[in-house]
Amino acid sequence: MRVHAAPGGLRPSTLRLFGLLLFYALFLLAGAAIFSAIESPEEEFRIKELRKHRSKFLELNSCVRDEDLESLIVEVVTASNRGVSAMGNVTSEPNWSFGQSLFFSSTVVTTIGYGHVTPLSKGGKIFCMIYAMLGIPLTLVLLTALVERLMVPTTLFLQFLNSRLGHLYPPFNIRLLHLSLIATLVVTLLYLLPAGIFAYLEPEWDYLDSFYYCFISLTTVGLGDYIPGDFPNQPYRPFYKVATTGYLLIGLTFTMLTLTIFYDIPQLNFGVLFLMRSDETTTDPEKVRLQTPGSIGPKYTQQFNEHLKGVKIETPTPEDQTPVHARHQ
Repeated sequence: MRVHAAPGGLRPSTLRLFGLLLFYALFLLAGAAIFSAIESPEEEFRIKELRKHRSKFLELNSCVRDEDLESLIVEVVTASNRGVSAMGNVTSEPNWSFGQSLFFSSTVVTTIGYGHVTPLSKGGKIFCMIYAMLGIPLTLVLLTALVERLMVPTTLFLQFLNSRLGHLYPPFNIRLLHLSLIATLVVTLLYLLPAGIFAYLEPEWDYLDSFYYCFISLTTVGLGDYIPGDFPNQPYRPFYKVATTGYLLIGLTFTMLTLTIFYDIPQLNFGVLFLMRSDETTTDPEKVRLQTPGSIGPKYTQQFNEHLKGVKIETPTPEDQTPVHARHQ
């Protein structure tokens, strides 16, 4: 089948890809405009409040120079961004205790990367890069294996829905119902319910903050503005950190499961619209050969195939097909 190029010599999938790039650029610009419109007033308000506190501090402490205060603020902010506090530690526990380190390791290999605690030494930075190179593929393999096994009961559930509703609704509607039920269960058990637990355990978080944390973490965005267990004098902090690590791994697994079910529905897998079909990739001779019926195997098998073409295969005559004992009669 020959694919006709669009005007200008571009393939249909290439045109759709350019359209996707244009839409993506507009999507980024729209996001920037909306974030700027929403956050700018809040930022200006907080800057004014901070300046008021600064002026009041200088009035009450006239012996402190403005330049010295600014220098101190810069140092404190820089240290705070690295997870270090001038008052020992905001969590009243070292950043690199075993519980905290386990939590940090999980955020590295799951690509969440909150960024509130980072390696300070050169050796730690080098090890972090090596650990991430090994840990990220290992995590992907683990999550893929878990999702593959979880697809067994979800597929059985889909078959159950088909057996009950197949005579009433088309397959696409049943698959949408299946996806909706799985997604509702995942959102309820791994987003809404944990958000309530975090809101109860974290004194400064409301429910929206907690749900925001769950969503940002399980989508691996990991902004790092909300970190569980960092409130001063948090009870059972090591156990809390370990439990949060387990929650992140389980949540990522079931989030991947939901996405897998989504992409298994052909009508919803829009990504295939932007992929090059086999009949569009005809520039590589090897690909052309592989796409040609009867061309099987790598290049070194071509000689064997060509040799077979030169062999003349004789078609048996009716006489040859006669049984041997019948010929002698």
